[in-house]
Amino acid sequence: MSGHSKWATTKYRKGAQDSARAKVFAKIIRQVEVAAREGGSDMTANASLRTMYSKARDASVPIDTIERAIKRGSGELEGVRYESINYEGYAPDGVAVIVECLSDNRNRTGAEIRNLFNKNGGSMAEPGAVSWQFERKGLISLPRNLDEDQIMEAAMEAGAEDLADEDDHWVVTCSPTDMMAVRSALEGAGLTPSSSDLSMVPTSTIEVRDEGEAKKVLRLIEALDDHDDVQNVYANFDIPDSVMAAYDG
Repeated sequence: MSGHSKWATTKYRKGAQDSARAKVFAKIIRQVEVAAREGGSDMTANASLRTMYSKARDASVPIDTIERAIKRGSGELEGVRYESINYEGYAPDGVAVIVECLSDNRNRTGAEIRNLFNKNGGSMAEPGAVSWQFERKGLISLPRNLDEDQIMEAAMEAGAEDLADEDDHWVVTCSPTDMMAVRSALEGAGLTPSSSDLSMVPTSTIEVRDEGEAKKVLRLIEALDDHDDVQNVYANFDIPDSVMAAYDG
């Protein structure tokens, strides 16, 4: 599988082990604020805000915390103004990396992201250098104990493109514009998703089978992901499950 799904699983487990909920909350709340600032506080008219609201609730962010973030974003409460910035680069073995940030200081964030690439065996690239290797998709995760045929029927009727078995959960893939409709269809069928989010999915992957090189790739991805301004990190690596498990351990 691609770097996105495997890293998302590793990151999820690491977050639970490290009790990193506060950092996860802070990143999601920043996304909620930006969505409200860019499209307004009315969720019926702001698809991005609906998506971020669902993401926040999936992560168990308290409703009052989400509502305050929406008010800060819409200007009802005072708050920091964040700017969306994307960086592109390469990890060891030529793995393509996209880093999505929300920052209140572009120069500081850019310098720090470049330093993380350099310190961990990677390199920054010009805008557009690697983004062509990814597609924006909606990803909806569901518990593994749900029925595959039921998921398939409900999701495909609502416009989903694919259903994948990711060992301990199901992942429905769809276009970004169809994600909320697909999620609603699943919920209407009694199939409650565990999460849904927009993602950059690689169109092709790079195999990294050497354990030493794989660990270098994952260390860079983790270092980027741990930065406070970084919201998402996407990469097109394909690392064997055994190596991923060893790193996770």
